[in-house]
Amino acid sequence: MQTKIQQVNKYYLKTKRMFLGMQGTDGLLYKLLIYGLLVGIGFVYLYPLLYMGVYSFKSLDDLLNPLVNWIPTQFYTGNYEQANKVLNFFSTLMETLYVTVLPALAQTAVAAVVGYGLARFDFRGKKIMFVLVLATFIIPPQVTLIPRYIFFNELNILGSLSAFLLPATFGQGLNSAIFILIFYQFFRAVPKALEEAAQLDGAGHFRIFFTIALPMALPAIIISFLFSFVWYWNETYLAAIYFGDALTTLPLQLQKFVATYQQMFPAEMGVSGGNQLNEGIKMAGTVLSILPLLIVYFITQRWFVEGVDRSGITGE
Repeated sequence: MQTKIQQVNKYYLKTKRMFLGMQGTDGLLYKLLIYGLLVGIGFVYLYPLLYMGVYSFKSLDDLLNPLVNWIPTQFYTGNYEQANKVLNFFSTLMETLYVTVLPALAQTAVAAVVGYGLARFDFRGKKIMFVLVLATFIIPPQVTLIPRYIFFNELNILGSLSAFLLPATFGQGLNSAIFILIFYQFFRAVPKALEEAAQLDGAGHFRIFFTIALPMALPAIIISFLFSFVWYWNETYLAAIYFGDALTTLPLQLQKFVATYQQMFPAEMGVSGGNQLNEGIKMAGTVLSILPLLIVYFITQRWFVEGVDRSGITGE
């Protein structure tokens, strides 16, 4: 009898250990819960991309066939050919990089200088300046839109890259306050003993900044540039107002996708079948508009994750 009880207890402990683990965090139930949550969250984020990718390769027959859901019957690239014509992809891509990369570089460089100054030097009016920096982030950009537009018009920089580049150069670009705070927090964590040792060796403030502080701030630089690059890329409201018809970007072209298609293919509109605008062409245009960002992310993924980890950005 005692032997049977011991065997039952042995099986009970073994089963409990398998489902709950030794410490309650390494059992089968815990792993199923964690992996289930990760798969669910991943599906929420990946579903729009999967939907766009699948529909962009569907021919008109596949779109009209209710039996074809996720796997097209053929590898159809006609949607991308038409979307490429409508977006004028490569020319628009060059313009998008032109109005995105330069302001992002200027914004990152200026934010690093301002953040370093606020973090490492004490001067009169420092707290007021810090509050003003925060105010630029708190005040909605719509409040300052009209005064800025009038000011830029007086400077005669509307319709040119200067409408983005000039504010970025003076620390007033898109969400510049966030990047200043990132560098401020990063440089505050740098030990002052490094600066004092460099000063004993005869290094001045500029040399300390360029040879010691800036190389150490590489994670903050990567994060700031990537976020700035993405925000300038996705900015359509200010870009449409400041650039007008002089410059365009892929997101702006995507906004005008249907109207542009109607102008380029007027005969096909209203005709069933043929080159009529359909969901597949729209999805192909959407994929083309975000494809450069996805490529940038996959190339810089390692530095991006490392930079977020080292700079302490949590996305909150």
